[in-house]
Amino acid sequence: MKENTITFETEDGEAKDFAILEQTTLGGVNYLLVADEDDEDESFFLVLKENRNCADDEMTTFDIVDDEKELEAVIKIFDELLEDVDLEV
Repeated sequence: MKENTITFETEDGEAKDFAILEQTTLGGVNYLLVADEDDEDESFFLVLKENRNCADDEMTTFDIVDDEKELEAVIKIFDELLEDVDLEV
């Protein structure tokens, strides 16, 4: 795995790398803004939320944020942190 990347396993078992663009904490929860490393033509990004259900001795896992209100709040923070990028859902 490259530095500043996170690797996901797709439903069909394929490993997919995403570049970590930014990270933030909201309400004590860690969030990552990631972009598809393979897709240079389009701006495809995901907002990931740290999964608090994993045990301390396990690797940290992240889930895709799909709650609309939570997503809007986190994107607003990322928008401010990345002044030169306009994030649209």
